Amino acid sequence: MLSSSILPRRVWLLLGYAVAAAALFSAPLYLNDFRLNLLAKCLAFAIVALGLDLLWGYTGILSLGHGVFFGLGAYAMAMHLKLVSSGSRVPDFMDWMGLTKLPWFWEPFKSFAFAAFMGILIPACLALVLGFFTFRNRIRGVYFTILTQALVIITVTLFVGQQAYTGGTNGLTGFTKMFGYSLKSDTAKTMVYLATVVVLIVAFLLCRYLVKSRFGKVLRAIRDGENRTRFLGYDPASYQMTAFAVSAGLAGIAGMLFVLHVGIISPTMMAIVPSIEMVLLVAIGGRGTLVGAVIGAVIMTQAKSELSASYPDFWLFLLGALFIVVTVFLPGGIVGLVRQLRQTIIRRRSANEINLNTVVPESNGVV
Repeated sequence: MLSSSILPRRVWLLLGYAVAAAALFSAPLYLNDFRLNLLAKCLAFAIVALGLDLLWGYTGILSLGHGVFFGLGAYAMAMHLKLVSSGSRVPDFMDWMGLTKLPWFWEPFKSFAFAAFMGILIPACLALVLGFFTFRNRIRGVYFTILTQALVIITVTLFVGQQAYTGGTNGLTGFTKMFGYSLKSDTAKTMVYLATVVVLIVAFLLCRYLVKSRFGKVLRAIRDGENRTRFLGYDPASYQMTAFAVSAGLAGIAGMLFVLHVGIISPTMMAIVPSIEMVLLVAIGGRGTLVGAVIGAVIMTQAKSELSASYPDFWLFLLGALFIVVTVFLPGGIVGLVRQLRQTIIRRRSANEINLNTVVPESNGVV
């Protein structure tokens, strides 16, 4: 009886995933350039949200500094694109600052493979270092969150101050081609979009594998009771560091894809507000679900595009109000709300079936 009730749910779940994947892969056929680019940005942020859900939803660690990891990945790819677009000359912003020779640490980024590798490695290593000094010293909760915000401030200040090497407040832009193709061509846009879909699916499967494995069970045990997990012989810091590094690496990948779609990266995209928005993606969709992270990313990015254009002066107020409403009245997010409704329907159906199957004996009375 149990297996028969579980099997249909799994089938419906797989069918839903297949339909969603088919809709995403076929999007270039029915969306215009603007909508396709907007959807691509949604999917890039969905990759960030998956990593944050792994860290916050399953491990119980709230980071308000993922904008840094996102930005580091974006800058790594932007450096490669800038060098390709500049050809044999130094990038224009370096020329304006009086540099006549390409800095040594820019040289390796002429290779796409190196740029892509560093776009993952640098955020992951930074997360490992930060995690080592925090988790090993049992710095948790709000103190860790404050440290991640401090990381944002330090990184943004550094990138703004080093204008000759990072482009300063203007960031890096002016990308024209990649692999010999113009980034403005329809073919390039479609290929980059499809690559984003593939990466999102791989990231989702990776996170799902991790949370379903023994590693994921330990993460949930740490979230629900870190001291109990430690008493059972596990080292929570090692698992937390790994989850933090994986989450940061996914954010770096998302940043690389984002810069391919948008064509610009600046320190403002690494600031505190974008980092809070990334957390809100998970909160709205439903943390600890993975699917909710993707749903929240799509809904929030779409809403931000529409509302910030219509109400630019009130968008941040709406963002803050939305965060409060979700935290207080909808802690489980959209997925949590759907699950509650589903359970309510099941309970009512069960109650109705019991009432229908209950036989009330007829009373013949007393003569």
